[in-house]
Amino acid sequence: MLTSADWAAITLTLQLATVTTVLLLVLCTPLAWWLARTRSRWRGPVSAVVALPLVLPPTVIGFYLLVALGPNGPLGPLLGLVGIPALPFTFAGLVVGSLVYSLPFAVQPLQHAFESIGERPLEAAATLGAGPLDRFFTVALPLARPGFVTAGILSFAHTIGEFGVVLMIGGNIPGVTRVISVQIYDHVEALDYQRAHVLAAGMLVFSFLVLLLLQRARRGRGALA
Repeated sequence: MLTSADWAAITLTLQLATVTTVLLLVLCTPLAWWLARTRSRWRGPVSAVVALPLVLPPTVIGFYLLVALGPNGPLGPLLGLVGIPALPFTFAGLVVGSLVYSLPFAVQPLQHAFESIGERPLEAAATLGAGPLDRFFTVALPLARPGFVTAGILSFAHTIGEFGVVLMIGGNIPGVTRVISVQIYDHVEALDYQRAHVLAAGMLVFSFLVLLLLQRARRGRGALA
């Protein structure tokens, strides 16, 4: 039922989701920690910027990324000066778009997990002589583990389901930027509903399993609490 192009799109999508999820967890951890702990007046604006992908149409995000990262955009020439080739219509461009599009799905669960820790465990570690970094790595990170699980699952699943952003910044290049959602769109355009149905049904089952996994993770967290 699945063609070689379908399998290529599935493989590429899984690679994109894996790379994006790992990078988001690494990059968003310090940002989420800062948002959870700071009293800066910049907390509100930064939180709003992080949440923008939740309300902006994906095509708007993809369009501005395409313009910004293109050879005539504000960031494209700067990247070229340090030896980074043009990112639009490449796998690296898909990763950048996915990082922006899935940003709140990583930051917000991590921020809530850090906020739920409270001050007492950190203060107790400080009285025992633990420094700021030691308190973060030995106290905050282990206690925030459920938040990392949720952030990882949501980031991976959200990246799997991207369409507008990846189509705008990546186009539709087989084996390079054509992900599952774009492949489904191609099947529908070609009136090949049977193959579109197979891929769409797979996405439906995947999404259902993700929701079940999240519910189990939350029940497990509640039992531990």
